[in-house]
Amino acid sequence: MSNENRDEKVIVFQLKNEEYGVPVDVVGSIERMMQVTRVPGTPKFVKGVMNLRGVVTPIIDLRERFEIEPAEYDDRTRIIIVSMDDKVVGMIVDSANDVIDVSSEAIEPPPEVIGSVDVDYIRGVANLESRLLILLNIEKVLSREELNDISKVEG
Repeated sequence: MSNENRDEKVIVFQLKNEEYGVPVDVVGSIERMMQVTRVPGTPKFVKGVMNLRGVVTPIIDLRERFEIEPAEYDDRTRIIIVSMDDKVVGMIVDSANDVIDVSSEAIEPPPEVIGSVDVDYIRGVANLESRLLILLNIEKVLSREELNDISKVEG
């Protein structure tokens, strides 16, 4: 049996007026907005760190990472905790909507430009009946260089 036509489960979240997806297998949890402690000397999109069940976790704001104008955090704001290469990072998003299955046939390569989001951060666009879902390339969003910067925060 081929893996080519397999469905992929993704967590859907929103930034501004766009819907994005990340594979459910890299997501540890989705948290309500919590107190984040700013750490000097980190990139602007790194909001700081928070204590998540006894683990100091770096937090980045995806709006700032993608150079989308900032928005006030509210009761819909969520922090998506993702794990990659033994690193755990929280990503602040406007809201986290649902978990859906995306068929591999619905995924198209990223266009040259999608709004203000750098095409390197996008691994594809899923064309679902009445909506377009931008699938993020988590490895690029949390690139090695920035992961190393954030790991200094963890101590």
